[in-house]
Amino acid sequence: MFNTESALVTIWARNVKNGNYTREQVPKLSNLQEKVYEVLDAEATVPPITS
Repeated sequence: MFNTESALVTIWARNVKNGNYTREQVPKLSNLQEKVYEVLDAEATVPPITS
């Protein structure tokens, strides 16, 4: 139902990243939690761009 580009996934990922919610607080709605974790894990493994 959700993919990594879905608005709800983006909102939840941002809220977890900003510390407003924990990963465990992401609702278990269809595959929402799975996709939010996927986004967060992908961002954690990408090294920052330095100039």
